[in-house]
Amino acid sequence: MQTSTLLKPSCYVNDAAFDWLYPEKMQQLSRRHWTPLSIAKTAARFLANEPGKKILDIGSGVGKFCLVGARFYPETTFVGIEQREELYQYAMEAKEVTQARNAHFIHGNFTQTDLSVYDGFYFYNSFFENLVDQDQIDDKVEQSASLYNYYSRYLFKKLESSASGTRLVTFHSLEDEVPPCYQLVDTSTDLMLKMWIRR
Repeated sequence: MQTSTLLKPSCYVNDAAFDWLYPEKMQQLSRRHWTPLSIAKTAARFLANEPGKKILDIGSGVGKFCLVGARFYPETTFVGIEQREELYQYAMEAKEVTQARNAHFIHGNFTQTDLSVYDGFYFYNSFFENLVDQDQIDDKVEQSASLYNYYSRYLFKKLESSASGTRLVTFHSLEDEVPPCYQLVDTSTDLMLKMWIRR
């Protein structure tokens, strides 16, 4: 990790500066796979609407969303779950460098964690890679429409059973995982970023 000349606050200036937290091969994946800084800030602002909230990033990759959210909303807990151990390790290293005390990371599949303990969710369509065979992070994830459908249905049911007022942010989502009980309350002009509240 390239940290010798990095002042911690400077990595939040723009995406290129943030990418320097990671090795070159991870930097090359940034544009396609990691949440842009401006999107992360907007999503975190919506999810951290009150102090003490606990937010889960489903498929957190190298941890960018959680680290950005933790920086700007220190009274909110941001948790990322990531099934690739390599990406989880990069997230943990970046957490150490940025000293983000309210960002936490779990190595595992989101179906193996208790979603009911969270007040809000960030979802940058981490299931989509099960459908497509191009621009992959690596070859460790199975290409399977049935797996995409399984994950989407699983998340749909968990979101459906969540408490009224639960907040959800989707980015580049096909919305297969969003139950009708979630009301769309805001969106970006390009409609890629959407903010929802459970009725």
